[in-house]
Amino acid sequence: MNLCVCTGRQRGVGVGNFADEINKRRTFAIISHPDAGKTTLTEKFLLYGGAINLAGSVKGKATARHAVSDWMQIEKERGISVTSSVLQFEYGGFCINILDTPGHQDFSEDTYRTLMAADSAVMVIDASKGVEAQTRKLFKVCVMRHIPIFTFINKMDRDANDTFTLLDEIEKELGIATCPINWPIGSGKGFKGVYERESKCVITYSDTEKGTKEGHATRIPIAQDALLTEQIGEDYKAQLLDEIELLDGASAEYDLELIQAGELTPVFFGSALTNFGVEIFLQHFLKMTTTPLPRKSDIGLIDPVEHDFSAFVFKIQANMNKAHRDRVAFMRICSGRFDAGAEVKHVQGGKVMRLSQPQQIMADERKILDEAYAGDIIGVFDPGIFSIGDTICMPKEQFEYEGIPTFAPEHFARVRQIDTMKRKQFVKGITQIAQEGAIQIFQEFNTGMEEIIVGVVGVLQFDVLKYRLENEYNVEIKLENLPYEHIRWIENSDIDLDKLTGTSDMKKIKDLKGNPLLLFVNQWSVGMTAERNEGLVLSEFGRS
Repeated sequence: MNLCVCTGRQRGVGVGNFADEINKRRTFAIISHPDAGKTTLTEKFLLYGGAINLAGSVKGKATARHAVSDWMQIEKERGISVTSSVLQFEYGGFCINILDTPGHQDFSEDTYRTLMAADSAVMVIDASKGVEAQTRKLFKVCVMRHIPIFTFINKMDRDANDTFTLLDEIEKELGIATCPINWPIGSGKGFKGVYERESKCVITYSDTEKGTKEGHATRIPIAQDALLTEQIGEDYKAQLLDEIELLDGASAEYDLELIQAGELTPVFFGSALTNFGVEIFLQHFLKMTTTPLPRKSDIGLIDPVEHDFSAFVFKIQANMNKAHRDRVAFMRICSGRFDAGAEVKHVQGGKVMRLSQPQQIMADERKILDEAYAGDIIGVFDPGIFSIGDTICMPKEQFEYEGIPTFAPEHFARVRQIDTMKRKQFVKGITQIAQEGAIQIFQEFNTGMEEIIVGVVGVLQFDVLKYRLENEYNVEIKLENLPYEHIRWIENSDIDLDKLTGTSDMKKIKDLKGNPLLLFVNQWSVGMTAERNEGLVLSEFGRS
């Protein structure tokens, strides 16, 4: 595999002159409902950037290949993404960092955290299904962060919903105006290509080989009436002209400021599987998206160019390398230039240190880095000192980036190990997996680690937990489902939990840091407990 690393030193970039390197960075996340084609689209981006030579089928039925962004064994077995991947490549003078996220709702918390590290998002929608449940959920996180959203309506090579209906659905369901950059001509077996509004040209559909980037699309100016009729037929031409007239009169006008403010989404149509429309989308996207953006901290906005090196941890992943059983902390560089040998400060730990084995990670492939810039994502070896949300900066500085929300689990289970002689491996494994943010673990209020309760956003996380403990830590567990559905963090520190008056369906627990929490079976019990205890402040989510 040809790893493409975007580094400035190869180009003679001096220590103080790194503004150009930062300004060429583009860092975005890809989000979608499961099976909308997100991972396929990601691979085609890598293909055009020369980072891979052959795209792998996600389903893996025809060959033994798997999606390059899916590195965990359970992902390869099930054909789904359960953890975010970080991918980097160069294209057209830009250095592009892609954060490929899980589509399945049971792994959405990983996606939420990943969106905190992105400057924009590409939303992939299945043309035959439109806006689906998970798309709505992820879109809300984008809106909350005010990040630009670019829409790629995929699978036009299959029968699709009416195009105007798709746009109307996006606007009504997601509450964002749409601006089609191109327009599809037919769908499924009748898919002829797209009309590009800016150039006023029709680009005819080419069903290229699925795993390669070869294929020649023909561009026909809309004014060349006879040639257009010859290529797409009289009926499709007449329908296209009618739709263009309607589109020009009804759709929102292109406005780059609104796009970059996250209030208008440019819409593109194509087929990631057959590569049609992918490079067109990539070229337009790079013109519209922004350089790395300033980040909020407790001392104000940190400018990516004007400020020295700083970063925050948004993801921790254990056991990416089976041979070494290592643990990697993923950091989004927010400002300045990172040099591998430089001393930095881990703010939450209060220690000055050198980051060990800084690397660019392409799924499970790695490349040790000498340097990186604002906008880049780096992985560093974590001996167990980092937590999600931690800030890294230069030794003489002292500030913290905004914390990353910890979303409330919705399913709970008591965990018991089958072989009590493997207690050490069990505690190590479940603690490390919890530190990644994939699960949350709690203890009975007045006990130690003897009684462990696991909370997850989606029930599939229980399967991943069992799988990983068995395969990575050689520990088998039994899960006993608990009836609780609601969890609340206690915000005030002066509450005496022993004297707290609750309801019969309430359970007192604590997290790994010793913070007290309450579990409830019924929603109404939350309000009743707050009423019975004067001054008690309950929160639906904590902070990392």
